[in-house]
Amino acid sequence: MGIFDYFKSKSAPTSASVAKDRLQIIVAHERTKRCQPDYLPKMQQEIIDVIRKYVDVGSEDVQIQLENTDDCSVLELNVTLPEHN
Repeated sequence: MGIFDYFKSKSAPTSASVAKDRLQIIVAHERTKRCQPDYLPKMQQEIIDVIRKYVDVGSEDVQIQLENTDDCSVLELNVTLPEHN
């Protein structure tokens, strides 16, 4: 009867499976935040303060990522500067 199973309609995902998927995403996101050093948010705020001395940018315009590899850590800084006309 395996071939007939192919023609059966797939039922909609249950709310329990949707909730489980969402919880897995949240847990994965929190784990990545837990691996970051404690000083990273403070460093981001200090970098924003220095940039604001010269250019008007918002907190959402500065993105900081820390990537760890086997023997090296890379700090990536992205700043979206406003356009001047």
